[in-house]
Amino acid sequence: MAKYVYPVILTPDNDGYLVNFPDIESCYSEGDDLAEALEMAKDVLALRLCDYENEKKPIPNASLQEEHQLEPGQLMSLVSADTMEYRKLWDNAAIKKTLTIPRWLNTWAEREDINFSATLQRALKEELQIAQ
Repeated sequence: MAKYVYPVILTPDNDGYLVNFPDIESCYSEGDDLAEALEMAKDVLALRLCDYENEKKPIPNASLQEEHQLEPGQLMSLVSADTMEYRKLWDNAAIKKTLTIPRWLNTWAEREDINFSATLQRALKEELQIAQ
C-alpha cells in the first residue's frame, strides 16, 4: 500500500465531466462539475488501486501527461491516491479474529487488564511497519 499519482482525462459532457484514467483498467467516473469530477476521480482511483493491491496484481506505471493526445475540450490533470488512508477511512469495520495463546499468558494479561484487541492492533501495525 502506498501513495500514487496518475494523469486523468476529464471530458466535458452535457451533464458535467466524464473521468477516465488511461493507465488504470476500468477506472472511470463522472461529476456534475469540474470540482466534483476531480473529487470522484480521487475516490475511484483509490478504490481501483485498493482492488489491485487486494488481488496482488501489479500496479500499472503512471504515464507522462505529454504521452496523451487530448481531444478538443478535454482537460488533463494529475490525481493522487493514498490507499492506506483510503482503507482507514472506508474499510475500518471491526472484525472478529480467533487466536490461540498459552493459558499462563492469558491469565497474566487479564490480571493486568490488557486490552487484547488494542495490543494485537499495535503489534500488527508494528510488524507491518504501518505508522500509528
